[in-house]
Amino acid sequence: MKKLELDKEWMFRRGYLDSITMLENTPGTLVNLPHDGMIGTPVSADAPAGVDMGYFTGGISCYTKYVYFPKEWESECMGLLFDGAMMNATVEINGSKAALWHNGYAPFYCDLTDYVTFGEENRITVHVNTSMQPNSRWYTGSGLYRGVKLLHGPRVHIVPDGIYAYTKEVSDGYAFLEALVEVENAGLGNRMAEITVDLISDATGETVTETKRVIQVCSGVIETARMAFNVENPMLWDTEHPNLYRIKATVKDIGAYRTHFVGEENGTTDETEVLFGIRTVTADSVRGLRINGKSVKLKGGCLHHDNGLLGTVTLPKIEERKIKKLKELGFNAIRTSHNPPSAALIEACDRIGMYVFDEAFDAWSMGKRGGDYNQFFEADWERDLTAFVKRDRTHPSVIMWSTGNEIPERGGLGGGYTRATRLAQTIRYLDGTRPVSNGICSFWSGLDDELAKGQNQAQNASDGLNTNLWEKATEPFTNGMDVVGYNYMEDLYERDHEMFPERVILGSENFPKEIGFRWPLVEKLPYVIGDFTWTAWDYLGEAGIGKAVYFDKDDPNAPKHPWDIMPQGTSPYPWRTANDADFDINGTMLPQGAYRSIVWGSDKTHLYSMHPDTFDKTELISMWGFPGVISCWNYNGYEGKPVELVVFSGAEEVEILVNGTSIGRKKVLTERPLPNSVRFETVYQPGSVVAISYRDGKEISRDTLKTTGEPAEVRLIPESTEALADGHDLIYVAVEIVDKDGCVVPDAEVPLKAQVSGEGTLAGFGSANPITEEDYTDSLAVTYRGRAMAIIRSGYDAGSCSLRIDAEGLGSAEIGLNMA
Repeated sequence: MKKLELDKEWMFRRGYLDSITMLENTPGTLVNLPHDGMIGTPVSADAPAGVDMGYFTGGISCYTKYVYFPKEWESECMGLLFDGAMMNATVEINGSKAALWHNGYAPFYCDLTDYVTFGEENRITVHVNTSMQPNSRWYTGSGLYRGVKLLHGPRVHIVPDGIYAYTKEVSDGYAFLEALVEVENAGLGNRMAEITVDLISDATGETVTETKRVIQVCSGVIETARMAFNVENPMLWDTEHPNLYRIKATVKDIGAYRTHFVGEENGTTDETEVLFGIRTVTADSVRGLRINGKSVKLKGGCLHHDNGLLGTVTLPKIEERKIKKLKELGFNAIRTSHNPPSAALIEACDRIGMYVFDEAFDAWSMGKRGGDYNQFFEADWERDLTAFVKRDRTHPSVIMWSTGNEIPERGGLGGGYTRATRLAQTIRYLDGTRPVSNGICSFWSGLDDELAKGQNQAQNASDGLNTNLWEKATEPFTNGMDVVGYNYMEDLYERDHEMFPERVILGSENFPKEIGFRWPLVEKLPYVIGDFTWTAWDYLGEAGIGKAVYFDKDDPNAPKHPWDIMPQGTSPYPWRTANDADFDINGTMLPQGAYRSIVWGSDKTHLYSMHPDTFDKTELISMWGFPGVISCWNYNGYEGKPVELVVFSGAEEVEILVNGTSIGRKKVLTERPLPNSVRFETVYQPGSVVAISYRDGKEISRDTLKTTGEPAEVRLIPESTEALADGHDLIYVAVEIVDKDGCVVPDAEVPLKAQVSGEGTLAGFGSANPITEEDYTDSLAVTYRGRAMAIIRSGYDAGSCSLRIDAEGLGSAEIGLNMA
């Protein structure tokens, strides 16, 4: 079916629209989709979901658009395709309810064929309801955050997401492929359809091969055409060589079948395309994970679905930018925690080269929050899972499915054992080419009252894993899984291999600060196929799950354990972000990311300092936190005070020079708690600090911290200066406070005001400060560590655009942009 983008100019309203009179009398705001109706709302200390939602509050809202359906479409089928709508979405046309979809992440199609008035404008209204708080453990956003497409086509047509192609084998210079095309006959009579599948090079646009099939499609039925085809000298897809093809399927209605075929001329034709890559995936406990027959270890990161300053608004540029930055650091895989991702993210991974561990659910029938998906799971799981898998199953970047994360039913409660098997079987029926997994955690929950006695109830606590309770209680849950995901249980890998020698293990979620001593184990053990950190990119909600606190060593009231600084008790308003990632919400690499890059083999040196206030204090780091190192040598007023320096390096030794004088050379740590690091003590003196890494006595790299001057001006650094005038493109502009020499002032907190004029809008503006009351949708922000970000979104009209930033006490800066 033909897809028409339907994102331009919807009327957005708060509240429930229950009559045409309200539509006329209640003013709304004109918005372009994708749109997040929550990100611009006030945050408050008494928000029902508290830290879970970053102190945002849900509600009911609606989107309305009048759509003209031409008279010539009267003999066709049509509907709306949603890549996700947050959440409990009801779709109405001309006042009549046409669809209800509870899941806020799963794609769905709403058939409008029998509701449309042709030759006239039809009112489409979509209600979303996030009012039942808390309904998630993170910021969900609200609304039509992934946009809407209008589909229309003939009565005999390819169903939405109805193309499935996969690689059966690659050998002897050939790729042996199969394509399945689902064809629906929504008309009368039994029709004969000719299906053509073309394999097209995405790079050149040339057809590589073509195959055809004729099938019968009875009235009101969906039939599947199956076609095998071969490709000589195929271009294989992997992360280093993301070679892509396109599968183009064409369906032609060639006539009727009564007691014999009756051909008809000028039959209708429908066509659809989907990205495709030729590659194979296998996993076993002897050879590990193999892509195209080559061993791969997954250097993975978990990703939530929000996009920082933009809330949950999802656009291709956002996802491409994120994946490129992760790949540059060293990641080769992401986990879509804990829900179906956007189609734009999957395409970005296809094109850039990133493996995807594609996850379906965070909750089954036993809930984690009172208003979450557990209310609808029993009724909806199969259609949600099916829609998710069918959308993603042809994409080469998707190498593994996950049926869920930290499911309370993992110990058998609520029918968990049989349900786990059934979900795995459902995925395998839809796609038998990829391993199926699940992120399983320890029993901080999930046991009945008798077995739960004495268990540590702190989230992901490892206490109690010295017995075999976990293995025995979860073994039935793993039935049907090809790969067993271990959340935060690396210490079980070798013991469990002895118990289950055939088991393939994946570190599906792990503490970020432990990568230094966990990764060597992943590399050593063939049956462990990778590690996924929590998280690769900072996100809204679960506010303050990653933090470090400091206290005097003799303080009797100091917290004693990382569990004592979990968000619910220690992240008061206005904590906003999780603060646990390799990149902040604006895409700046954090020390945690620098450390990971060293563990994964980078030869760079990364030098940081600890604030002098923390010297000789006890540092308590949350389980998802990281040492409180910062890239700063501005400590005015602390001259002569002791300060600690921390260096991340993969070398053998590191030397520190303070203002040109060596304060010593030390061996880099190779053991816990932070291998690939070394610490030095000195006294603060303004000037410069240089860290030099040595291997075999030779310098391999160095890094420098300098004391900057006072803030002198504001500098704007656009990541691009042009955007497409299609309503969906973005320009990211870094805002920096610099001294007279052009150095970023790392302790500058300067109030800013942004102004955009011309053909563009200020879509997001703010800093990466994890503790803030900023409204990312207005024009005011305060720099954090000398930085902020402005995001300009294109409209539908071409022309020039300008961004002006006024910095309090520092004047202004302005740049010109172009929407083409």
